[in-house]
Amino acid sequence: MKEREKFASRIGFILISAGCAIGLGNVWRFPYITGKYGGAAFVLIYLVFLVILGIPIMTMEFAVGRASQRSATKSFEVLEPKGTKWHLYGWGALAGNYLLMMFYTTVGGWTLAYIYKMATGKLTGLDADGVGEVFNQLLSSPAELTLWMVIIVFLGFGVCSLGLQKGVERITKWMMSCLFLIMIVLCIRSVTLEGATEGLKFYLVPDFSKMTQSEGGLFEAIFAAMGQAFFTLSLGIGAMAIFGSYIGKDRALTGETVHICLLDTTVALMAGLIIFPACFAFSVDPGEGPGLVFVTLPNIFNQMKGGRIWGALFFVFMSFAALSTIIAVFENIISCTIDKWGISRKKAVLINGVLILILSLPCVLGFNLLSDFHPLGGTSSIQDLEDFIVSNNLLPLGSLVYLLFCTSRYGWGWKNFRKEANTGEGLKFPAWARIYVSYILPVIILFIFVMGYLQKFFPNLF
Repeated sequence: MKEREKFASRIGFILISAGCAIGLGNVWRFPYITGKYGGAAFVLIYLVFLVILGIPIMTMEFAVGRASQRSATKSFEVLEPKGTKWHLYGWGALAGNYLLMMFYTTVGGWTLAYIYKMATGKLTGLDADGVGEVFNQLLSSPAELTLWMVIIVFLGFGVCSLGLQKGVERITKWMMSCLFLIMIVLCIRSVTLEGATEGLKFYLVPDFSKMTQSEGGLFEAIFAAMGQAFFTLSLGIGAMAIFGSYIGKDRALTGETVHICLLDTTVALMAGLIIFPACFAFSVDPGEGPGLVFVTLPNIFNQMKGGRIWGALFFVFMSFAALSTIIAVFENIISCTIDKWGISRKKAVLINGVLILILSLPCVLGFNLLSDFHPLGGTSSIQDLEDFIVSNNLLPLGSLVYLLFCTSRYGWGWKNFRKEANTGEGLKFPAWARIYVSYILPVIILFIFVMGYLQKFFPNLF
């Protein structure tokens, strides 16, 4: 059997895993949901849930990947007790990766489009309505939207085609380094704007009364914090397990998970430091919703001195965040294909590149030619349906599978999991956590799953 590829360095593993977690959820969803639910108090609760939800499950994914030395389509098969059917979830994990890319490539394409539009001055001098019109024109043009989606798919698979070390690791390390540098520059610019102090106070000084004043009240705000902490790490579809299969046994996995979660959280928090001071400096509501980044922020950049440069830089940062996730998930899909059917990397890249291009078209067309199709009722789009299947179904249920597999005596089991997780130097997974991860955490995940359905289909209950 051909020897499995490995990362060249520990920092490569940490940055790539963090790059998978760091995506548009950090820099698009996190700021507007924080603005909606009152700022600093929401951030504090989010951080608590990130620790109690994200760290245990991510450690389990890494452990399954490293112990099996396989991707999600084969890892359960290698580790499961003889005669059990855990391996069937490998297909669910693979489907989750495809579904995620079916709409994520389109949103990633938006970020590339905005670099071009901002840098060439197509947004210069426009107010919020004008920027909104440009965004709507982008969505309503199947040719333009397809073009940007195709570019980002080619970029992602192009990087993966170069191999793990020469492509995925080398380019992601460079890209993540640039991402942090750009964020630091943008943070400094934002917090030094006249009037930025109120934005910093809103974002950094907790006021729990603001959570109770939000539209859905305190309960909805807490559930939103729980959901954001859970979904930001893209757990449950093997997207993290694959990177566990590419590392050695020299480091304990809990410590590595903590480092990755810290990087992921740092990017989310820095995105807030860019956005909230700027919103308050220019008297813009920070709870604008999903349009905050693509409609509201370009209007803010238009009011800044040198705004075209700052705006272009912001969307370069956005595109790096999107592309880091796309490259990581493409690598998982490619590895799953190689493991399952034994084909070469180049053939796996070609087959999956064509598949993703075709599968991404419904999302693109859902904003224009198929805009009258509302699969979830109301004004929902095909993108909403794909996002719902992944975020509200495959991520929580997949995380539950990993959780039960690593704690149940009918699965891989608690002793095997802890032995693998604690092999090497660094922070260990504590024995006292067994009751929590075996009995309490599964209930929390089921609660998130059920609440996601109730909020989607019975919003009047809240």
